[in-house]
Amino acid sequence: MVYRINVDTAEEMLRLGECLGRLLQPGHVVLLSGDLGVGKTTLAQGVARGLGVNRPVTSPTFTLIHEYQGRMPLYHIDLYRLSGEEETLDLGLTDYMEPDGATLLEWPERAPASWPDRFLKVTISGGEGSGRVVEITTNGEDWQEIVKGLERCGF
Repeated sequence: MVYRINVDTAEEMLRLGECLGRLLQPGHVVLLSGDLGVGKTTLAQGVARGLGVNRPVTSPTFTLIHEYQGRMPLYHIDLYRLSGEEETLDLGLTDYMEPDGATLLEWPERAPASWPDRFLKVTISGGEGSGRVVEITTNGEDWQEIVKGLERCGF
């Protein structure tokens, strides 16, 4: 399944993330793909807000992993600075894809062998002007409830 959403502003990207965060359940893994500056961290901030995280959410580019507590743990992982699969094994990446919380994985293409069997992949690309196109694809689980929830949020 592929679901496409046009997002025109950063506030709308934040609202999309917030809606997604309210829909995520323990064990869900979201892969966030897109070029630098396209809005992955803004979407992650919205997801955290939707999960009830009450502290600032920043890109974990230099620390690689940030953990936040909301209605469940949120593991925000950024693989941008890693050079390949071996480094992700050293990081213990799969340990953060636990059933107790939700995982956001930025730059997942750096470690495709570490992807779980079930995931929601969100790819953000530049649209016309300042807009963005958000493409959501799913693997291994019936994510229809997530898509229906996004539609209820107006996406």
